[in-house]
Amino acid sequence: MDNVSLLLVDDEQAILHMLKTVLLKEQFLDIDTVTTGEAAIEACNNKTYQCIVLDIMLPGKSGLEICPFLRQVTDAPILFLTAKTTDYDKLTGFAVGGDDYVAKPFNPLEVVARIKSLLKRYLPSKSVAISDHVPSNVNTSSPSTSEGVYDFGRFQVLEWAGELRVEGESVSCPALVFQLLLFFCKHPNRIFTKSDLYERVWGSEAISDDNTVMVHIHRIRERIEADPSNPVFLVNVRGLGYKLIQPEHVSRP
Repeated sequence: MDNVSLLLVDDEQAILHMLKTVLLKEQFLDIDTVTTGEAAIEACNNKTYQCIVLDIMLPGKSGLEICPFLRQVTDAPILFLTAKTTDYDKLTGFAVGGDDYVAKPFNPLEVVARIKSLLKRYLPSKSVAISDHVPSNVNTSSPSTSEGVYDFGRFQVLEWAGELRVEGESVSCPALVFQLLLFFCKHPNRIFTKSDLYERVWGSEAISDDNTVMVHIHRIRERIEADPSNPVFLVNVRGLGYKLIQPEHVSRP
């Protein structure tokens, strides 16, 4: 695919060769491969990637250990390859900045499907964010309720820029965390089940996982709530699901 750069990180050359072969057949033409976490960090410092496939069990620093360092230089979605399949391991991967995971042994076509699913969520917002175009009715110096700007008082979501601002400060937000928050912003005060959210944001082709939604809900709260353990914006309605509450004194687009 044009303008899509992928980074594959695994210490097994056979896996790298297999994935690269399948991805090339799927028209992903810009693919880099490295075998250590340190090399992955260096690669991301030198180049912009749209998706990273990261093995957890690497020599030296593990994929879980380097993920926070990668998050300092890139917000590209990270797909973990893991031989560990317990809920704790999955939650740890999401907590350090991962967006999805595939358990080993895997079908390479599943990895391709997961990459495509992540890119669908990542590229639309970034294609606008990296352009020079800004809607004429949007005040870039002070977020206000305008087209593509969702104002919740304490925080604003700028759809056209792929940006979250909290109390006037820009806050880093991984691709799928942003897409989930944006979905809530577009449907304030409505309750959605975890299954609803997974289908709407991750896509019907993805494999539903309640833990994935719960971790991303937590990551949103860490960014928008003054006290994430006692949320006032993104709340749980016991037995029904989650909803994003919009203050009455703040309007929406």
